[in-house]
Amino acid sequence: MTTLEPWHQGYTPPTGPVVLVVMDGIGLAPPNDGNAVAQAHIPTLRRLWREHSSLQLAAHGTAVGLPTDKDMGNSEVGHTILGAGRVLPQGASLVQRAIQDGSLFSGETWQQVIAKCTGPQAGTLHLIGLLSDGNVHSHIDHLFALLRQADAAGIARVRVHPLLDGRDVEPHSALRYLDKLETLLAEMSRGADRDYRIASGGGRMRTTMDRYWEHPSVVEAGWKAHVLGVGPGVSSAREAVERAYAQRVTSDQQIPPFVVVDADAEPVGAMADGDAVVLFNFRGDRAIELSAAFEQERFDFFERGRRPDVLFVGMLQYDGDLKLPRHCLLVPPTINNTMIELLSGAGVPSYHVAESSKFGHVSYYLFGMRAKPFAHATVHEVSSGGLDPAEHPEMKAADVADDVIAAIDAGRYRLIVVNFANGDMVGHTGNLPAAVKAVEAVDAALTRIHHAVHNRAGVLVITADHGNAEEMLQWSAKTAAFKRDADGNLIAKTSHTLNLVPFLIVDQRQTPGYAVRRDLARPGLANVAATVLNLLGYAAPVPYEGSLIRPMTEHADAG
Repeated sequence: MTTLEPWHQGYTPPTGPVVLVVMDGIGLAPPNDGNAVAQAHIPTLRRLWREHSSLQLAAHGTAVGLPTDKDMGNSEVGHTILGAGRVLPQGASLVQRAIQDGSLFSGETWQQVIAKCTGPQAGTLHLIGLLSDGNVHSHIDHLFALLRQADAAGIARVRVHPLLDGRDVEPHSALRYLDKLETLLAEMSRGADRDYRIASGGGRMRTTMDRYWEHPSVVEAGWKAHVLGVGPGVSSAREAVERAYAQRVTSDQQIPPFVVVDADAEPVGAMADGDAVVLFNFRGDRAIELSAAFEQERFDFFERGRRPDVLFVGMLQYDGDLKLPRHCLLVPPTINNTMIELLSGAGVPSYHVAESSKFGHVSYYLFGMRAKPFAHATVHEVSSGGLDPAEHPEMKAADVADDVIAAIDAGRYRLIVVNFANGDMVGHTGNLPAAVKAVEAVDAALTRIHHAVHNRAGVLVITADHGNAEEMLQWSAKTAAFKRDADGNLIAKTSHTLNLVPFLIVDQRQTPGYAVRRDLARPGLANVAATVLNLLGYAAPVPYEGSLIRPMTEHADAG
């Protein structure tokens, strides 16, 4: 592990802590009728932005290791890059490259899948994952690549278990993706020896894709549908979607789980001993729980019932510490020398807090996708309490602020990292008035934290991991107006954005000893770790992206 060295002889770190606040999902955009951030009453954030050193950072696309600048940032990627201090290829990029160069299918694990699903004792290949092109948890192109390779390898029977999005893409877009999938499956099933079908599915927030064990019942519903073939029966996935729309389900993510059944009302794709299962999501936080349900002998979150003996495979290994799952198509590179690892190695205590809906982002992802905290890193989860973000947009921001203030007043920690989930979690609901209240709740929390940092002579650093709440309505570039449905109603936007995010340093020392750099061509989240290390008095290691501050000189612009 790299050893930290002093940053600059003329710089003196603050006597109080450096507090890094991540306002999840609060980006920058021009004021308009869909911008919840601009509409919110946020006096503290506006004042701090006006009076202190501020920049705008890239939090999407190639700036955070995603394939193209058309790819939205997300919480997983954002916190990973914040912690790593350099741009690293993320899940989407790793998978795309491995498909393009063929390495995804030349490895031992894919060969095991083929062996399991061909020959005299051939089992069925099951493919489970999020069906969209949001490129946050998965991409439909990756699923199609798997299907084509399965066909080329001679796998006769495939069952797909699509999870419907409506969160990283338009709220009602499931049929677009399902139609593409059904077309491909029908083409592949034309041969007498091919049987490729959709077997089960459901909206991602109702089926399978829980995270941090906040709602194990969501995974249980997916287990019953995908594995046991138990759930509301439909003749097709389209029927399930159309039924949900008729019942006024507002987003695909909330479509109930369903099971496709045959003419005798029997499930067409329940799992059996000898089958192979590939979870094609590349992002880990909403894949870990299903992986655990398949692999862990001791499992206390719900009663699994029949547990078939299958080969379970992840697109990536979702938890390197737990080695979960045991088999994966692509092994992600180890992320060493993260900011927290370096600080812990130097004996510098840090404190990490978020409510449960985002807890893993200030720990697992910030630590470089490691489940176990480092020796000098203390982590604390504030329970989200099962609250519906749309109905309670304040969430637990006040409780999180209480926790941060207690950590500041304790005087033991040099770095405190906090995530406020409101802008993202409420932004994903598509509820504009609720998103306004969510942003206001974050500002209220910031007000209190700012006072506590100031009283302890610390430094407050504020940023965001990606945008969301600043675009709550869908915009049409073609018509230069907000999109409307057939009834003339404005269409909500629930996905992340491509906008820049704020970055500001609130340091009220008269002579802080540094100036904000304004010479970086495209500053991004990767520059934050070096900046935080500098504020703490340490030089960033060579692989890190450059700091956003520089030692003060006679001619430096103090920003």
